[in-house]
Amino acid sequence: MINILKQIVIDAGEIVKEGYNSKKDIHHKGIVDLVTNYDIKCEEFIISSLKNKFIDYELIGEESFNSNFDFTKAKAIYIDPIDGTTNFIHGIPHFAISIGVWENNNPIMAVVYNPILNEMFWAIAGGGAYCNNKKLRVSEQINLQQSLIGTGFPYAKVNRGIEYKWVIASITNLLPNIRDIRRLGSASLDLCYLAEGKTDAFYEIDLKPWDIAGGILILLEAGGKVTNLSNKKFNFNDKVIVASNSKIHIELLSFLDEV
Repeated sequence: MINILKQIVIDAGEIVKEGYNSKKDIHHKGIVDLVTNYDIKCEEFIISSLKNKFIDYELIGEESFNSNFDFTKAKAIYIDPIDGTTNFIHGIPHFAISIGVWENNNPIMAVVYNPILNEMFWAIAGGGAYCNNKKLRVSEQINLQQSLIGTGFPYAKVNRGIEYKWVIASITNLLPNIRDIRRLGSASLDLCYLAEGKTDAFYEIDLKPWDIAGGILILLEAGGKVTNLSNKKFNFNDKVIVASNSKIHIELLSFLDEV
């Protein structure tokens, strides 16, 4: 089945590549949250391609999401057609198509594909994680002070509410105690780069399941760790995701306040 997912994202990638080099119809979902005609076209293609092959699964796409969906459903596939739409719109080649297959609140298959850089990250539960044909392994960094940390900023920042205040407090706490922070604009790729050992940890508030459903399995299969702020197993109802190479996890959590 993983080969079916790979082929679907390769085909969907042609839609994204066409859009990357073309004029886009851009609409606002919120004050700064954007969607393009290519997000919608790509998602429609992926869902139509999955329907006949994963008939027992709920198909949850970012652009067609029903807010009444229960994230504890036994079988679900989470789809982000373009994770990093802002980068896509601005011509920055850092975004991905992300598909995560989950059963009973556990990831079983994942593909995260950047069609511009031709990077396909993928994993099967118990089978390791890969970028194209290269097996992935998290970094060996054990010193938080020498760690490179990925993060992101929620769209809710414009309201200057609890999410905004938590982001500012977290950076204030962390920045003197790490090597540096990277904010690259695609959570699925943040998790994959962590799995690849390019960074040592990642945290973010207010992400949606489709942002991270693919990347979580890829990171876990590369030897990483994913929890909530209480160091318990992460689930989609948690406000904050904290991910790492596992070696700096507890120290990282000590600088992140509860929400």
